[in-house]
Amino acid sequence: MTERLERIRQKMDENGLDAVFVSQAENRRYLSGFSGSAGYLFITRKSAVLATDFRYIEQARGQAPAFEIFKIQGATSKWFGELVSSSDIRKIGFDANDISFATYRTLTADIPGKELAPTEGLVEALRAVKSDEELSLMTKAAAISDAAFEKVAPKIRAGMTELEVAWELEKTMRENGSEPLPFEIIVASGPNAALPHHRPGDRRLADGDPLIIDMGARVGGYTSDLSRTICVGKPDEKFGKIYDLVLGAQLTAIATIAAGMTGGAADGLARTVIEQGGYGECFGHGLGHGVGLATHEKPRVGKGADDILTDDMVFTIEPGVYVIEWGGVRIEDMVVLKQGRAQVLSKAHKID
Repeated sequence: MTERLERIRQKMDENGLDAVFVSQAENRRYLSGFSGSAGYLFITRKSAVLATDFRYIEQARGQAPAFEIFKIQGATSKWFGELVSSSDIRKIGFDANDISFATYRTLTADIPGKELAPTEGLVEALRAVKSDEELSLMTKAAAISDAAFEKVAPKIRAGMTELEVAWELEKTMRENGSEPLPFEIIVASGPNAALPHHRPGDRRLADGDPLIIDMGARVGGYTSDLSRTICVGKPDEKFGKIYDLVLGAQLTAIATIAAGMTGGAADGLARTVIEQGGYGECFGHGLGHGVGLATHEKPRVGKGADDILTDDMVFTIEPGVYVIEWGGVRIEDMVVLKQGRAQVLSKAHKID
């Protein structure tokens, strides 16, 4: 955490800030190690404070030894005024994408001579580049989701409901060591597979259905994200054609993405393949997204994204084709950039 504090202080200097007030949960955990659900960080050039209420005081002391613990009591404007009362603090950055206007008004009610300045992406930019320790946790999470898919997929049969499949996957991941899952598992069958974020329901699987599964595990707070598409029963010609197209687009991106590219350029590598296959209008989302403490974080990998991809970034490569009233195909792997190239972290099998 000492190194992370040094890096955020460098960001403060670059942005002309005397302090940062961190409220966003993953940012808070990244900088302090504190995993409680309520709290704030107040970091200056000389001090680091974790403010939380009585429920989390002991947890904070154990998880964030580099931080002074400040107990939140009373009205927000009162305790915040006490927290930032240091006379040499003038300009305080805050998470603009996390704090509402109403909260902003409360925080600024009684801090004369001090300015709350909105910031975007200060901590998120640091989180995008993973350490060896972070990568180890994510690799373990990926292994759990891979193993769960390999165990459950052969048991999937016509007549099962989407919810039954989702439960088998969740139960298996939890039994294999996953913390609470980072997102609700997607199990989308038949026409439901045309809905990229379909929530599993009571629909029963039928022979010939395309079936999209999107799942993830969590280890040490870090997540995995995996999508596979299978066919229930025997696939027909249309399924084979679309599956091969999506797989070709994904493999092309994995083989050709390189450090120094923008997320937009990376997206174009796969999108061109799908467009040339005649399904460009059916690929409506971005190629991927960063993964870490949050399932979706920097870097952004999609149309027009200007995030620069660098070594030690972890992100997904997940092209998809969605055809209304038929279904869809999505294939997703997590990769990490090493020595300028994408190394695949997900190992679950794909259709040959």
